[in-house]
Amino acid sequence: MKITNGLDVLTNPLTNITEPFTLESLWHDVNLIRQTNPLIHNITNLVVMPITANLLLALGAAPIMAHAPSELDEIIQLAHALVINIGTLDEIQLAAIQQAQQAALKRRIPIVFDPVGAGASTYRTASSLNIIHRGVDLIRGNASEIMALLDTSITTKGVDSLQSSENALASAKILTQRYQCVVAVSGPTDFIINPINTFALPYGTHLLTKVVGMGCSLTAMMACFLAVNPNPTQAAIHAMAWMGLVSEYAEKKSNGPGSFYSYLLDSFYNVQKKEIRYLLERRVTV
Repeated sequence: MKITNGLDVLTNPLTNITEPFTLESLWHDVNLIRQTNPLIHNITNLVVMPITANLLLALGAAPIMAHAPSELDEIIQLAHALVINIGTLDEIQLAAIQQAQQAALKRRIPIVFDPVGAGASTYRTASSLNIIHRGVDLIRGNASEIMALLDTSITTKGVDSLQSSENALASAKILTQRYQCVVAVSGPTDFIINPINTFALPYGTHLLTKVVGMGCSLTAMMACFLAVNPNPTQAAIHAMAWMGLVSEYAEKKSNGPGSFYSYLLDSFYNVQKKEIRYLLERRVTV
């Protein structure tokens, strides 16, 4: 692991077993997900539900999208992790989120939060902060969303970021120290921040920005990895690496956003260790 500008950068995940991301550690968690089929409870937005559910299924998890107050407590008793996503926010969803979050906190299952559109409105930003105050294990957002959680002058372009991921590092560090959680910032370079360290991952493709729901699905992936790996930093790194590397693999077969999503879904289901090894070795040798 080398240090660049104060960041712990994972540059060669094949050769240094002391690093938190190796091919073996990543594949260990992928196999656990495929073997154990963790149930992931998603209180998520209407736009991305089928996309997220399909990718979770392809990875090997069991998604459930339950919002009804009458069943939330029972669903949480079955779930291995809770995903909170405020993409299509309203008062009814906020009440369901609070109920499910309190039940998840009581049961001590992982909670992953996606503050979709934080900074686009006071309502979204305030709602996001209330959720974080109650307690989460992991926050995943784009740079503008993460920065808006600390600075009300930061705005977003709808749910899209107007900032680079590097610009959000200071805000992410404050958030992770204040709330004792892990913060993941998505962008051309992804960052995973805990109270002590900051890790950077360079994987992915621009096509991830051309298909709706990819960021939201990444948040749900993090819940999958947290369901089998109790270390939230490692789980976030593995999820980021998985999404980025498999998307690179799918991109090579695709002709644009439509075929890319189809190949990404197939790749989540079919990709094997040797393909991931090839992508990692190619990055090291180029």
